[in-house]
Amino acid sequence: MLKQKHNSDINVKTDYKKSDKLIYDMELKDFLPEKIFDAHIHIFDKSCLKPDHEFPPKSCYRKFGGKFSFENCSAYFDRLLAGKEVFINHFGQPSMESDLDASARYTGKKSDNKKYFGMALVSPHDELAAVQKRVTANRLVGYKPYLNFVDWKAKDEITLFDMLPAGQMEYANETGLAVTLHIPRSGRLADPVNQQQMVELCRRYPNAKIIFAHIGRAYYLKNIVGCLDGIARCPNACIDTAMVNHEGVLEYAFRKFPRDRILFASDAPIAFLHGKSVEINNQYAYLMAEDYRIGTAIYDLEKAVEFTFFYYEQLRALKLAGERAGLSRSEIENIFFNNAFNLFKNIAETNYGGNE
Repeated sequence: MLKQKHNSDINVKTDYKKSDKLIYDMELKDFLPEKIFDAHIHIFDKSCLKPDHEFPPKSCYRKFGGKFSFENCSAYFDRLLAGKEVFINHFGQPSMESDLDASARYTGKKSDNKKYFGMALVSPHDELAAVQKRVTANRLVGYKPYLNFVDWKAKDEITLFDMLPAGQMEYANETGLAVTLHIPRSGRLADPVNQQQMVELCRRYPNAKIIFAHIGRAYYLKNIVGCLDGIARCPNACIDTAMVNHEGVLEYAFRKFPRDRILFASDAPIAFLHGKSVEINNQYAYLMAEDYRIGTAIYDLEKAVEFTFFYYEQLRALKLAGERAGLSRSEIENIFFNNAFNLFKNIAETNYGGNE
């Protein structure tokens, strides 16, 4: 569990029900390794946002008081993963409302490069010197671009190279940094432009570690079949499982992508909402128990279903997919801990000597 003092404004005690504990005790506790590394978490406080910013009324961050602090995250892990030791890789909230330098300072303050690793948020508008300072001054292991920072194109026209200027990628390549990449375009992993550029990015910058978040945003089966082969052949490409709770997608990834380059991840705090992602006619939607806007969502306004956390649904899907794909116990431990820990530890040691 995360070892930091908790705040008094945390609502996990009322969020966590007896039915959730039953799921953990009966389905998940024995399946999970003793050490868990969550490689994709958004953590920030109000100092990371531009002055006077307020999230919209239906933003999921409203649930957490307009922020999601390290202490709040710690409290959720203490409850949801009781008895487990949790390591994390985290970054701020990637939007135009964030102060990117302040976010990097907060991330660095909450990272020790032993259990807690952090990344800087970067925009294609950033000067290279500013990115270098943001990373090195805060002893971060890489950075997180985001399509929202590409403000000169329509969303479905954005490419990977719009999000990541050559200078930023050359710096990541020279220093062996990690880049967690939420790919653009409505076709996601199956988009032919993305397919070509994902491989090109990995091959052009072979020393950078490229982590394709959400398994390339492949939340339904048709979106992943036949689409992993290119990056599977790139030794510096990884995928993280953030917010994927489709056991078929996960099983396909386990069978078609090198298992030593798959990282468990959640996308908390969204993962700490109650709901489940489902496939519907070669599409996906979030079934939501709570009235927060997180993308394509269907809301259970009648409270007809009792939901648990997205986090637990992801763990359930990983368990079932692992059983179907025949993962060994050591492979499960690698996906949940060793793959990410070794990746980020090596980056930190290379760049900072591994010391606090």
